[in-house]
Amino acid sequence: MTDFLLIRHGETDYNRQYRFQGHIDVPLNATGHGQAERLGQRLRDEPIDLLVASDLQRARETAAPLLRLRPLQAQVDPQWREQAFGVLEGLEVPKVPQTHPELWAAWSRHEADHAPPGGESNRQFHARVLSALGALAAAQPGARIAVFTHGGVLDMVWRHAHGLPLGGPRDCAIPNTGINRVRWADAPAGGALQILQWADDAHLR
Repeated sequence: MTDFLLIRHGETDYNRQYRFQGHIDVPLNATGHGQAERLGQRLRDEPIDLLVASDLQRARETAAPLLRLRPLQAQVDPQWREQAFGVLEGLEVPKVPQTHPELWAAWSRHEADHAPPGGESNRQFHARVLSALGALAAAQPGARIAVFTHGGVLDMVWRHAHGLPLGGPRDCAIPNTGINRVRWADAPAGGALQILQWADDAHLR
């Protein structure tokens, strides 16, 4: 059994502008840095054996205040990146229906196996996320691991834990720097995920 604190990065300008981010390496904005500082204070006394961050700077910058407060073992792993959105990356979501109507029509169907050109489908993305979780759990049995990652990753975890289809729109809250406590229990057919707490952003209020 392995316990995870899965944490979405702080706010970026792309979040505020409602743009597809994906693998574009967007930094935190001023609000995001403030959120990360509050998160670091919130977690300064939390039992954590290992910190892992996506290699994208918005995740690494969110982890930085906590790493300044305490000397945690830390790793950077691109497996924890956001979903790749291919040609949609950088586009403002409200404008896509007018500028790229065919792409938007395909995206809006929320099909599990649809991938924008150059991007990942939800099914491919889900497999990557579950592989990353399982690998960490296998390498660190019994540990408490903080993972600084992205909203799409958390959506895949939520769907998996609740047995929800990989198609369809997101139906859970995923606030910037929200803390999501998840337990991975080894099972004969892989790992069983249990959500202990979700979308805890009390440090921002």
